[in-house]
Amino acid sequence: MNISVIVPVFQEAKTIHAFLETVQAVFPAPVHEIIVVDGSPAGDTLAAVALPQVKTIHSGKGRARQMNHGAAMAKKEVLLFLHADTLLPKDAPQLITDLLSGNPDLMGGAFSLGIDDDRIPLKIIEWFANLRSRLTRVPYGDQSIFIRKHCFDRVGGFMEIPIMEDLELMTRIRKQGCRIHILKQKSVTSSRRWNKEGIAACTLRNWLIRLLYHLGVPPDRLAAFYK
Repeated sequence: MNISVIVPVFQEAKTIHAFLETVQAVFPAPVHEIIVVDGSPAGDTLAAVALPQVKTIHSGKGRARQMNHGAAMAKKEVLLFLHADTLLPKDAPQLITDLLSGNPDLMGGAFSLGIDDDRIPLKIIEWFANLRSRLTRVPYGDQSIFIRKHCFDRVGGFMEIPIMEDLELMTRIRKQGCRIHILKQKSVTSSRRWNKEGIAACTLRNWLIRLLYHLGVPPDRLAAFYK
């Protein structure tokens, strides 16, 4: 299946070129396409992209808005939303194709979570995150969510809220009775935020945000905790 890889970015100029080279090796053009959507008014990340086959577009700031903008520009039949600090297995296109082609009733899916750090606390976090997503069928964005484009358009895309847009979309999909699947292969994300903030502080903050969201606290207020 042809895949549009949508990468929302904000101030990733130092690492974006090397990252996109890796992504392009997994999702080569013209079978697939890569769309980088910069939410910075300065467009500094886009200026650092030197790969002619990668599409670059500006958008208003906000990951949900950027991903919706990228999805609107996408030309392929499957949308894959990939964070700029996350890498997928080399056979990711085939894994997605085999899953969706063999299960026409599936709307989409996600990968299991991997963290690029072997410290025991982070491996425990990884294990519990994967258990949660398999039980709830509500993956988060760092698991590289993919969805058929016509299904994404039908459900209205991401709600343009400052935080928890991935949880809101996947919960909405589940409530509509649509099926997704969590692949056992991992989407490996960087441990940089845990390293910067501290494992305990970052994890507790994330748990608190999710709890408050489920209790009905508006995303606008929750965003202040995530800065």
